[in-house]
This record gives sequence, structure tokens and C-alpha cells, in this order.
Amino acid sequence: MLMNTTAFKLLLCATSFVLTCIPFHAQIQLEQVWATPADLKEPESVLYDEGNQVLYVSNINDPSGGKDNNGSIGKISLEGELLEIEWVYGGMDAPKGLGLHNGLLFVADPDKVVVIDTRTGKIQDSIEIMGAGMLNDITINSQGDVFVTDSKSSKVYRIQNNQAEVWLEDERLKQPNGILAHQGKMYLVDMETGVFYQINQDTKELTTIAKGMKGGDGIAAYNNDFIISNWNGEIWHVTTVGGVHKILDTKQEKINAADITYIPERNLLLVPTFFANNVVAYRVK
Repeated sequence: MLMNTTAFKLLLCATSFVLTCIPFHAQIQLEQVWATPADLKEPESVLYDEGNQVLYVSNINDPSGGKDNNGSIGKISLEGELLEIEWVYGGMDAPKGLGLHNGLLFVADPDKVVVIDTRTGKIQDSIEIMGAGMLNDITINSQGDVFVTDSKSSKVYRIQNNQAEVWLEDERLKQPNGILAHQGKMYLVDMETGVFYQINQDTKELTTIAKGMKGGDGIAAYNNDFIISNWNGEIWHVTTVGGVHKILDTKQEKINAADITYIPERNLLLVPTFFANNVVAYRVK
């Protein structure tokens, strides 16, 4: 007897008394489309600006990440051309995570968030965060609230009206890194423990979605699931029910995979490679 896939899955659910029925998710694959020249300066994060049809990339430009005032932001075309390696230079020490809201680019520096006007390329503001150790990733919700992880002090800060406050502090967080506001929900991956959480924005309660992702760096929404990078050089497809599938591994080549972004309308995943000094674009298949 022939049975279609949907009917087969329903039959499995109906006849299973012990196992939990988990929806099927097709395995995705990555196919490289382009890579920029290796002229960037330790690119840590990449972000898509839909309005200007351009990519922004943060250049740390210092392996030690020290206070040297030589961090920069570059611009890349959607075809992989380096438009400006250092579009905005200075005023930053070791820029990492990027967020965009109403034409303003928010940049996580070690102890401050720098605000850049994308129309002029000028730094508009610098928001000091007292007690910050190593600000890392940034996300911005639909209300314009800016959230930034501190991987050293194990906190998440929120910035409203240019004022910063501790938004989340939990003993389970050891090295919070990637953070994502998506469809009214908040998600976070801890670099040290490798746990991927959903955060209740009202109660701040952490709910574990998946484990086993030590080195977790960037988070991108992909359809109803997620793509998460490992700074050491791995990319995972993570389902909403906790499935973790490795879809890229460049550790042997010593190519990092830092703070990623995904462009749904182009089906492109952008991966900054840190010490390899470029950004690589992959088609998600």
C-alpha cells in the first residue's frame, strides 16, 4: 500500500505511545556563491541594510581587541565587491555586533555602543555602558530597544533613549554571545556552554531550545528555524524543536565563522571569517 509522507507521519504519531512525535525537518545545505578578497581587517559581524542594498561589516583590526581606536566599519555589495574597507574609521576599538534601526547603525564596542548615521557615515553618538567587560552581539526589537550581550560579565544590557541598563543576568549564562529579536521573541546562544535559549521578555525566564553548540556566535532566523555559527568554524541548522544539524565545518582550514546574517529574499547566508579577513556568501539549499 502506498502512503504519502504526511499520512505516514500522522500514523507514526498515532501509534507511538512512548516516543514524542517531532515534526520532520529537511536537511539544508550550503553552496558557496562568492567570497570577498581577503582585505578586510578581522571581520567579526556582517549585517544587511535592505534600504540601501548593502552589507556592513565590523573590522576589529587588532587580535588583542584592545583600546586602540582603530576599529572600523566596511561596506560590501550584495555581489561581494568591497565597496569601502573602512567606510567609518576610528571612534571604535574592537567593533563586533551590528544592529540597524531607522537609518542608524548600532555597533557593539568593548564597553560602549557606537551609533552611526548610515546616510553620512558619521558617528552620531557613543553610549558608554558602565561595568561592561566585552560587549559582543546586538539586536534591536520592533520598538527600537537595543539589546547587547556582554560576554565577559555574563549580562545582557538594554538601551532605551540612549540610556543603558542591565536587562538580564542569570547564573546559567557564562558567556552570552549571539542574540536575536525575532517575531516578538528573544533568542540567545551561550558561547561557553553551547546552549541556545529562548528568553521570556516579561519574566526573563530562559527556556532551553538546543544544546551542544560550544563556541556559538551568531544567530540568524531561517524560515521557522535558525542558523547558528560557531566562531571556531562551524555552522548549524537548529530547528525549533531542538534538532541540531551541522551544515558547514571549516575548522580544519582554520577559517572562523563569526556573527552571521541571512537574507531571505536572496536565500543568502553571509559569514565573516575573522582571521581569514573576508566575508563568504552561501546559498542555502
